[in-house]
Amino acid sequence: MRVRRTLVAAVRGLGLAVAVEAGSVALFVLIVVSMGLMVVGVGILTTPLVLSWARGYAHLRRVWGYDLAGVRIPAAYRPFPAGLGHGPVGRARRCAVLLRDPATWRELLWLPVDASAGMLLALLPPSLIGYGAGFVLLPFLEWLTGLGGEIIGLGFLPTDQPAMLVAAPVLGAGLLALAWYGNPALLRAHFLLAAAFLTPPKADLTERVARLTETRHDAVDASAAELRRIERDLHDGAQARLVAMGMSLGTIEALLEKDPARAREMLVRARESSAEALTELRDLVRGIHPPVLAERGLGDAVRALALRMAVPVEVEVELARRLEAPVESAAYFAVSEVLTNAAKHAGADRVQVDIQHLGGRLRITVWDNGRGGAVLRPVAAGGAGTDGSGLRGIDRRLGTFDGILAVSSPAGGPTLVTMEIPCA
Repeated sequence: MRVRRTLVAAVRGLGLAVAVEAGSVALFVLIVVSMGLMVVGVGILTTPLVLSWARGYAHLRRVWGYDLAGVRIPAAYRPFPAGLGHGPVGRARRCAVLLRDPATWRELLWLPVDASAGMLLALLPPSLIGYGAGFVLLPFLEWLTGLGGEIIGLGFLPTDQPAMLVAAPVLGAGLLALAWYGNPALLRAHFLLAAAFLTPPKADLTERVARLTETRHDAVDASAAELRRIERDLHDGAQARLVAMGMSLGTIEALLEKDPARAREMLVRARESSAEALTELRDLVRGIHPPVLAERGLGDAVRALALRMAVPVEVEVELARRLEAPVESAAYFAVSEVLTNAAKHAGADRVQVDIQHLGGRLRITVWDNGRGGAVLRPVAAGGAGTDGSGLRGIDRRLGTFDGILAVSSPAGGPTLVTMEIPCA
């Protein structure tokens, strides 16, 4: 596994170096030239186009940073005001908006740094492996062809000296050791350098406030919908039975002396109706907050939930203590929704649930061997899907606690759903 990560980092670094050479250098030159032409008016028309290319290139690097190294680089561009137009005047206004945006100048400052220091960090992983292997093989290449230095690209090496042929493999082994331990870190450092220039001030706080604002509205809507559901269930179920039972008791009171047998029959029905009303009330309360969750905690509640599933569910729990009640409740109902999706939509015949408390966060993973294809659909998509709406509901529930939901579900399966909730 370590060998694979080392080689993959080298290949990705080489690809990044090519992208930096083709993108950062060319875009920086184009932007500088276009801004220089603004004094004669031409740059006012060309600069918005060139800056849009730079933004697209920066977005691509953000995507690569997250996909290749797990580095999140937020973007915070100012929106364009409405009514700019599309003619020369509109382009001039667009140019003014772009030049007043601090993100534009962060990207302009980042491009030369990326073309120099970023290029070096991208080239180091493949260079360590390439030169390390070359130095290790240098004595063999020199003995075989007499051109060992030229083959590894260092023709100035005094390969005719025995000391060099002895020291080269040692140096090569050291370079390979550096690649073994440092290649993934160097690749991550490349994107961290980009993040240092492209991340707007207080970006994380701004993004978190925006997400919490959105999920606050979702929580209010969800609470209102839950309240309406409870009222409807009470009105259609237990309340109706209790009202009917009250009317029956009134009739029984009138029949006690006139028709005791009839009164006895109605008492039996009233007893049955009261038992059914009690069952419905218990089910309703269980839907709000299951008793086993309040009494035994999240682990036992999920195990009890697994026992009621139609498919086999394996549950692994590693929790050192009880969590806060709101966190336990959110996690329980999120797991319940995921298990329901796996049983109803995925066609799974095996499900695994793993619950851990790591670094102050509750981490839950649910794996199933179903058909896959689950998608966390954006709110705007709105289309019908197998389980997109259910996953969106889970995302809103976790978002209230600043939690996250990640879904990996390729077509054909398996599906892996990961949920994290801060516990502090």
